Formats: sequence, structure tokens, C-alpha cells
Amino acid sequence: MVDFAITFALTVMVLLMVLNLGGLLLWVERKGSAVLQDRIGANRAAIFGRLPFNLGIVNTLIADPIKLFTKENFVPHGADKLLHTLAPIIALVPVLMTFIVIPFGDVLIIGERVIPLQAADLNVGLLYILAMVSLGVYGVVLGGWASNNRWALLGGIRGSAQMISYEIPMGLSLVAVVMTFGSLNLQEIARAQGQLIGGWIPAWGILYQPVAFLIFMAAGIAESKRVPFDLPEAESELISGYFTEYSGAKQATFMLVDFIEVIIVAGLVTTLFFGGWQVPFLLRDGFHFPWGTVIPLPSLVVALLQVGAFTLKVLFFCWLQIMIRWTLPRFRYDQLMNLGWKGLIPLSLANVMLTALLLLLF
Repeated sequence: MVDFAITFALTVMVLLMVLNLGGLLLWVERKGSAVLQDRIGANRAAIFGRLPFNLGIVNTLIADPIKLFTKENFVPHGADKLLHTLAPIIALVPVLMTFIVIPFGDVLIIGERVIPLQAADLNVGLLYILAMVSLGVYGVVLGGWASNNRWALLGGIRGSAQMISYEIPMGLSLVAVVMTFGSLNLQEIARAQGQLIGGWIPAWGILYQPVAFLIFMAAGIAESKRVPFDLPEAESELISGYFTEYSGAKQATFMLVDFIEVIIVAGLVTTLFFGGWQVPFLLRDGFHFPWGTVIPLPSLVVALLQVGAFTLKVLFFCWLQIMIRWTLPRFRYDQLMNLGWKGLIPLSLANVMLTALLLLLF
């Protein structure tokens, strides 16, 4: 009963953190794009008068959500009302469930109880993530088809083709990671990166699989349908793509899914290639430096350092994706497919073969 309560509490905590970070990323995107384009950005709404500074937080996190959630729940004539309502939910639930297998720390030791800092420790965590991410395509397809709108249908078709295409190089890049670390368990992969190369260099996945990192990053951005891969919702071509006929809370849900997918990519990149929660030279009982110095630390402090390191890495890769979104132009659809099928898939296959050869030889 106690274990179930701990698991439930960790799951709720993770989901709340992800949802709040998704909302925060909306603010980062608006102000980040303003900085890149030398604009002021959102800064008009205020509470209790105008403060000496206005960073647009009231606009993005209070005023705009209130405006969006109080809009009319519009369903176009001829649309399938049931599927039109279910589509945003079907898109949101799988991406949220993905986070329960991503470890944000090692363990927290309280007395004789060892609490894993992970909502669900699955031996096949990577397979679970691929399964959950794959389910997200149904929300996109149903949203476009159920709207009874040609532009929305085109967006849904584009989204399904794009997400299916880029799942192949993403999966193959993960195959190379699994071959390197010998496990599908994300916690075990994170722990394996705590070793040191030559006693000094952290054995993070980026050192073993730099090509897999680049492939996974590109495929992950394409999976999240973000610029330069935002063909399913290209405003200049399809109005708003697969959620053209959505308003109010349903539109907000689709928008939130995009930002949560950004967090998923950041969390997986951190876990697989940048040590996850690992802090160089930090073990369960404190810092152990190569020259022999040991700094003992309480378990709570170690856990906080690990969670803090994981959070900072995730925030960095979220920021990187948002900067890419406001830096690169959109691909044409033929360029998008060519990059996936003629570029990333052959490269990921070659990387898997090279990894197998090196493991066989060394």
C-alpha cells in the first residue's frame, strides 16, 4: 500500500511538472521569438497597474489562457462531434503517459526505505516510449478527418505521413543506443553513464553515439511537428492544419501537446545522450573526485542535486528547440520526405551497422 502511494504521488508530481513546464514554454517561445526578431513581444496586460518591468508573463500565462478557455466550443456543421471532441484527448494522453518511465534521479534513501526517483521503472522503457509516441498520430488524423474541412484533412494526412516516416530513423537511432548500453531500461542507461572514461571524462551517450544523437534530435523535432517540420499545421498553406476547426479549450489542448512533445524530446535526449540525472563525480553518498578527495553528502542533498541537474539539462534542450523553431525556415513537403527516407533512414542504418561492428571488434 505504501509503495502504491509513493508511485501514485510520483506520477502526479511528474504530470503536474510537465503540464506547468508546457505552459512556461509558451511564454519562452513568445518572448524568445521577440528577442530573436528584435521585437518587444507580449507585454500589454498587467495586474495592479504597470510595474517598472513587464516580461509578458501576465499576457501569456494569465490573460491569454483565460481568453482561450472562455471562447465558444465550436463544432463545424457536418463534423463528427464525438471524434472532434476525442481527438485532442487522444493526442494529449499518450504524450503525458510517456513521462512516467523517464527517470529524473537515482534513488532517495529515507531510513531503510529506498524510493526510486522514477514513476514507473519498466525493463522495456524505450519500447513503451515508442509505443506511446506512436499513438499520438491518431489524435492528429482524427482531428483533421472529423472536422469536415479540406485543409484540416490535408493537415491530418501530412501529419500521419510525417510522424510515421520519422519514427523509423528515431527507432533506429535508439537501437544503436540500446546496443551500446545493453538495456532497454532508461534508469539503467542513465546509471551506465555515471562511469568515467580514463577516470576523468563522464561516459555520456553523446561520446559513444554522436550520430544517433543528431538523428534522434532531428527526428524528435519532426515528431513534435515543429519548425522546420511544421507541415501539418503550416499557416501559410493550410490555415492551422489539422486543428483549423478547433477553438477554446480544444485548441489549447492541441497547442499544449506540441509543447509537451518538446519536453519529451528534451527529456529523452538528456537521458540517452547527456547522462540523465548524472552529475560528474557524484555518487549516492557524495562527491568522489579522481584525485582521492571525498565529500560526503546526505541522501536528500544528493537527490536534489540529481533532480536539479536533470531539470537544467531538460530546460536547455527545450530552449534549443525553441531557438531552432525561430531560426530555420520551413521545409517543403518533398524536402521533408527526402530528408527522412533518403537521408536519416540510410544514415541511421549505417550507424547501427557501425555500432555492431565496433561492439564485435572491441
